[in-house]
Amino acid sequence: MTVAQRHMVMAVMGCHFIAAFAALGMPPFFALILSESLHSSDTYLVGWFYVVPTIFTALSSPWWGAFADRIGKKISLLRAQLGLSASFLLAGYSDSTELFFLALALQGILGGTFAASNAYLATMASGPALARSLTLMQGSARAALVVAPAVLGWFAASVQPIALYRYLALLPLAAALLLWALPEPAPAPHDEYRPQTRAAGLPTLSANNIYLLQFAFVFATVATFPYFVPYAQGLESVSVELAGLLFGVPNLLYLVAAGLLTGYLNRRVSPAGLAWLFLLMALALFGQAQTQSLIGLILWRVMMGLAMTGSFIVLHAFIAALVHESQAGRTFGWLESGSKWGAVAAGLVAGAVVDGFGPRAPFLLGAGVMVAAASWLTISSLCRWRTENI
Repeated sequence: MTVAQRHMVMAVMGCHFIAAFAALGMPPFFALILSESLHSSDTYLVGWFYVVPTIFTALSSPWWGAFADRIGKKISLLRAQLGLSASFLLAGYSDSTELFFLALALQGILGGTFAASNAYLATMASGPALARSLTLMQGSARAALVVAPAVLGWFAASVQPIALYRYLALLPLAAALLLWALPEPAPAPHDEYRPQTRAAGLPTLSANNIYLLQFAFVFATVATFPYFVPYAQGLESVSVELAGLLFGVPNLLYLVAAGLLTGYLNRRVSPAGLAWLFLLMALALFGQAQTQSLIGLILWRVMMGLAMTGSFIVLHAFIAALVHESQAGRTFGWLESGSKWGAVAAGLVAGAVVDGFGPRAPFLLGAGVMVAAASWLTISSLCRWRTENI
C-alpha cells in the first residue's frame, strides 16, 4: 500500500468515526426523547427504537452491497453518508413517535456506512493490508461507542436530545464532502493471499462459515450489553458511573491492544486459534456471571476485552482472504447483515432469558454460544484434516 493509499484509508476511517459517533451516541437518550420531545409514556417503544435501525440495516445491506459492486464503491459510500445525514435531519424535526420511527428506519435503510467503507477499502488493499484496515475500521467504531455517549450527554444537558439530531446531520454531510474530494483509488493487486492456515495443513474458512461465526460472536457479545450496568450495580460499592466505566473496558482495550496484537495474530491465523479465542471469551463471560467482587469483575472485563480483540483480528484475516475487489460490496453487505441479525437475535433472546432466569442469564447464554462455536470450529477442522489425509 502506497503512502497516498494509507492517507486515504485514514480519511475513510475518520469519516466512519464521524458517522458512527452520531449513530451510536444517540440510543442512550431514546428514553428522554420519548418522554420530553415526543410526549409519550409508552416506555416499551425505547426498545423498539433501539432495534429498528439494526433490523433495517440487516435487510438492506446485501442489496446495497450488490449496488456497490455494480455502480461503484465510492458512490455507494457517498450514498451511505448522505443517507445518514437525511435520516438524522428527519429525526431532529420529528414531532411524533411515528415520524421518529420512520427516521430510524431510514437510518437503517439508507445508512450502512461500515459495510460501504470496508468495500471501498477493498479497492485499495488486499490480503494482510486489508485485514489491518478492517481492524482499524473496527477500532473507529469502538472509539465512537466509548466517546459519543459521554460527549453527547454533555450537550444534552443544555439542548433537547432530539434537537441534537439536527446538528449531528452535519457530521455525515461533512464526511461525504471529504470523501467526494478524495481521488479515485488505484485498484488493489489481486494477490492470492491466504492466512497461514494453508501452511499448517488447515483450510481457510468458507463465506458461509465466516457469516455464521460472526453471527455467533456478535450474538455472544451483544447479549450482555443492555443488562451489564444494572448487573454490575448489584455488586457491592459499584455506582452507576463506575458500572458505565466498566461497560466500556473491553472497547477501550480494543483501542489499546489491537495495534499491538495484529502483527502477532496475523502470522498465526487458524481455525484452531479462533476456537481458543472463542473459548477465552466464553470463560470471561462465565466469570462475569459468577463473580461476587468488583476486582473480579474488572479482571473478567479485561479478559473479555483481550478475547474480543483477538477474535476480531483473526476474523478480519479470514475475511480479507475471502474478499475479491469485484465482489467486495456483496461480501461486506452480507457480513454486515449477519452481524446485525446477530445483534437483533441477541437482544430478543437475552430479554427472554433475563425474565425467566435473572440478570446472570445473558452472560451464561453468551458463554454457551461461544463454546458451541469453538466446538464446531474444532470438529469441522479435524474432519477436514482427516479427509485431506486419507
